[in-house]
Amino acid sequence: MKVAILAGGHGVRFGVETQLRPKALIDVAGKPILRRVMEIYSAQGLKDFVIALGYRGEDIKRYFFETMWLEGNVAIDMAARSVRSHPDHCGDWNISLIDTGIHTATGTRLAKLAPHIDGDCFMLTWCDGLADINLASLLSFHRAHGRIATLTAVNRPGRFGEISMENDAVTRFDEKPLRRRKWINGAFFVLNRGIFEYLDGPHVDWETEVLPRLVATRQLMGYRHAGFWQCMDTSQDRDELVELLFRGKGPGICGGHTQ
Repeated sequence: MKVAILAGGHGVRFGVETQLRPKALIDVAGKPILRRVMEIYSAQGLKDFVIALGYRGEDIKRYFFETMWLEGNVAIDMAARSVRSHPDHCGDWNISLIDTGIHTATGTRLAKLAPHIDGDCFMLTWCDGLADINLASLLSFHRAHGRIATLTAVNRPGRFGEISMENDAVTRFDEKPLRRRKWINGAFFVLNRGIFEYLDGPHVDWETEVLPRLVATRQLMGYRHAGFWQCMDTSQDRDELVELLFRGKGPGICGGHTQ
């Protein structure tokens, strides 16, 4: 099963930090946030990634290229002028890095990944949130309800927009939170290929256009995740996330492998 990750945004809330690197490569306790997101999936058997690039996408390409050579053993045959890498610590990931445009809307970014996603079902997330989510349980929930889309709903208070659900069906998004602990959109989506019919148009925004259309057609369900979840919208979020990871909180291997 493919895992699509949107990693093309500008990360403007990080200020000068994202003038130097894309948000996806911001360091979180020794690893780029993008890599930590990918490790959530790979730890549970999902290792086939399709990553949508945009702002400073060449930096992300360079990171993976250099990682392949620098994190494993390298054999150099001087006579043959050849170099072979043995990336013992890089895992067995398959990564497609797809340029989707610098100013492309999120829904349109996903649409541009369609030719690179096979199968009837795939997973989608952003490059700025970590969770100890059980992906096998998430996938089972998605397959059982038979709708086009599942989002992961998490309990968080404060600045986040809230969602309402009835019998796990998402019925409404409220972007003016009431400052109490409610369910919010934690990303970590599972999608059927029918989602691409919702992505028509040159500038389609995922949150303001696609998700409301899914709600209107009763095709969006919410998987309730009560465990660890932390986003990284700002530098303060990053600092909190680093502290949590150093305290032993955060994603680990949850459940069995997905199929």
